[in-house]
Amino acid sequence: MATPEKGGYYLAPPSHWPIVGSVALFCIMFGAAHWLHDVEYGPYLFFAGIGILIFMMFGWFGQVISDNQRGLLDNKQMDHSFRWGMCWFIFSEVMFFGAFFGALFYIRIFSVPWLGGEGPGAITHLLLWPNFESTWPLLNTPDPSKFTGPKSVLDTWGLPALNTLILLTSGATITVAHWAVLKERRIQALVAQGATALLGILFLVMQVHEYTIAYMEKGLTLGSGVFGTTFFMLTGFHGLHVTLGTIMLIVIFVRIYKGHFNKQRHFAFEAVSWYWHFVDVVWLVLFVFVYWF
Repeated sequence: MATPEKGGYYLAPPSHWPIVGSVALFCIMFGAAHWLHDVEYGPYLFFAGIGILIFMMFGWFGQVISDNQRGLLDNKQMDHSFRWGMCWFIFSEVMFFGAFFGALFYIRIFSVPWLGGEGPGAITHLLLWPNFESTWPLLNTPDPSKFTGPKSVLDTWGLPALNTLILLTSGATITVAHWAVLKERRIQALVAQGATALLGILFLVMQVHEYTIAYMEKGLTLGSGVFGTTFFMLTGFHGLHVTLGTIMLIVIFVRIYKGHFNKQRHFAFEAVSWYWHFVDVVWLVLFVFVYWF
């Protein structure tokens, strides 16, 4: 139960959900580490953590939605807390992708050229890989006996461009849905929000198709050198975020259907729309530096 006191906001009794979430994350990380080292119980612990995390999300989010519908969160301090919380969450995601893009830029600007004989890598190039030529995408790795590069890469203006169009369109439809929520036009909000969720699903289907082509036809895999690892690292984690975002969109669609939002009370919708726009922007950067240049 939520209780405002002296202009503040407190939980009474204190919520147990953060502890459940911490246990879930511990099991996931501990299980994943042992799974990588071929420990028998690793995968079981990993999936147990995933199950606990899903249970926590349903329980915690359900409690917040219930409190909100009972009017227990109608408090300016709570509104500010939720908004700042979402802002910091998105900032953490910016840092997350920033690290991955930083790795990509370091590889492209420094590591590969050095191995090709540029700058301080000249001696390494001469002694170890004198026949290696620095190019990007990296189709011919310095040591093909260990890592065989891909046969070719995906056509920029094929599936990647189509997926870009899909995500940009979804950014427009969720904006229409936001406008409809502000105008309290429920049917229009449902149509636009439903279209956004369907576009998110379509993006994921297209990405699965793209991965199939990459593996089956292009020889582009996680084991095909540094281009393969960076490609799947960036596109894979972005796909994970699109998956989470699509689940959020579907939840918000159901809440619009149930009439949970009006022009004064709709921050849950805004939070999801912020996240979805963030996913769109990350894809644009990814499209430019992974697929195009």
